[in-house]
Amino acid sequence: MDSNKSFNQQCYDLLRQIPKGKVVTYADIAHQLGGKAYQAVGNAMASNPDVIVVPCHRVVNSNGAIGKYALGTDKKIALLKEEGILLNADNNKVVDLDKQRHNF
Repeated sequence: MDSNKSFNQQCYDLLRQIPKGKVVTYADIAHQLGGKAYQAVGNAMASNPDVIVVPCHRVVNSNGAIGKYALGTDKKIALLKEEGILLNADNNKVVDLDKQRHNF
């Protein structure tokens, strides 16, 4: 963790590394930052001041559920599909999460 940057900024820095067509989980980001602050990562995503530059729509739950999004769930689904993320039509969970997951 870079002690000169806020927790949220460290989350956003990691998010910028995730390419289109890949997702990560809240836990992935927390672990990358050396902890288990999954809810804090969620709070950082909810506080994202620039959802276009910092692609928080690429963060999903550990069970593949897409989770919430500042611009609404429908927008998150549309963005993920536009980037090629496969979602289960019945429950909007990421299909085969491990194959679509970005590894830091």
